[in-house]
Amino acid sequence: MDKAILITYDKEDAVNEAKGLCEAAGYEVVHIIQQNYLQKPKYGISGGALEQLQEIANKIRPDVIVYDEILKPSQNYNLATELQREVLDREGLILEIFESRASSAESKLQVKLAQLRYEMVRAKEKVRLANIGEQPGFMGIGQFEVDVYYNDIKHRMQTVKKKLMKAGKQRELHRQGRKRMGFTTISLAGYTSAGKTTLFNKTTGETKNESKELFTTLSTTTRRIIINQEPALIADTVGFISKLPAYMIDAFKSTLEELTYTDIIILVIDISDSQLELRKKFASCMRTLDELGVKKEKIIFTLNKSDLMKKDQIDYKMELLNLTENEKVVSVSSKTGENIQELKKIIENIIINQNPYKYKKNEREGVTKRFGN
Repeated sequence: MDKAILITYDKEDAVNEAKGLCEAAGYEVVHIIQQNYLQKPKYGISGGALEQLQEIANKIRPDVIVYDEILKPSQNYNLATELQREVLDREGLILEIFESRASSAESKLQVKLAQLRYEMVRAKEKVRLANIGEQPGFMGIGQFEVDVYYNDIKHRMQTVKKKLMKAGKQRELHRQGRKRMGFTTISLAGYTSAGKTTLFNKTTGETKNESKELFTTLSTTTRRIIINQEPALIADTVGFISKLPAYMIDAFKSTLEELTYTDIIILVIDISDSQLELRKKFASCMRTLDELGVKKEKIIFTLNKSDLMKKDQIDYKMELLNLTENEKVVSVSSKTGENIQELKKIIENIIINQNPYKYKKNEREGVTKRFGN
C-alpha cells in the first residue's frame, strides 16, 4: 500500500472522513497535518505549515501528499514543485476511488466523464505552465497547443456524453416499462458508508458486497420484493459525500436521477455518528436531494445502526435533526434486523396512500394484504 501524508482540517469529523477516503483509494496515512484554514492563495497552506510539511516529507518520504480540499491548478503545481512530490487534492482522490470501484459499463463512463471535466479545468493551467518553460510533469502535460489540447478533451467528453445519453434513454424505457406494469419503485439513498447496502441485503435477501469503506456502491442495483402481494422494485444507489463538486454529481446524473422518479426514498442515516458528523452528513444528504429536485414527502428517514445506541440517545439525535414530529421516521439495525418490519409497514402505508383506489378495490375483492420478501 502506498504511503500518504494527509493535510486536513483540525476537526475530528474532517480527519475521520479524509482518512476513510485515503484508505478507500488504497493509501496508508502515515502522518496527518491538521490546519484551521486550507485555502491560502499560493499553496493552500501557510508558509510555516509548508516548511513543516517539507521537513516531515523528507523524513517519511511518502508516495503522495493528500490535500483534503479542492486546489486550484496553480496551487497544486506550486505545492508539488516545492515538495517535489505528487499532490492529490480532494477531487483527485475521490476520482481515484470512483475509478477503482466502477464495475458496470455505465459507472465507468460516468467516472470517465468526471475525470475529463476535472482535467479540462486544469488544461489551461497546464498549457500556461508549459508555455513559460515550466515542466509540470506531475500533471502529465503533453506537447499540445492550448486549442488542440482543449479540443481533444472536449471531443472525448462529447463521445462519453453520447454513450451516457444512450444509457439514459435505456433507463427511461425501463422506467416506462415498470410504470406500465404497475411496479412501485423504492430507492435507498444516504451518505456514503451509512449502511445502505447492508439494509438492501436485509430487505431483499441479497448478498451484495458490504464494506465500511466509502463508495462501495457506484452503480445502481435493483431487486424485486413483494408488498401486499404486489411486486415492487428496490434499488441501492451511490452514496453522497460533502464537498462533492457539481460536475461530479452531474456526471452521475443518470444514476442519481432515478431518485427523482422513484415512488419512495429510504434515506439511510448512520445514527451512531457523533453529533457534529450527524448534522453535517444529514445536511449534505438533504442538500443533494434538494438539488436533484426530490420531494420531501417521498422520504422515509431511516436511522440505521440503532443496535449501537440507547433509546434516549436516538431520541436526542432525532431532536437534533428536527425529526421528532415526522411520522416517516424509524430507527433500525440493518445488521440485526431490528425494526425492519416497522420500516416495511411504513412503506406499505405510503403505497396504500399513493394508490388508494387500487387498494380499496383489492379490499372489495377480498385480497389479503401482506408484506413479504
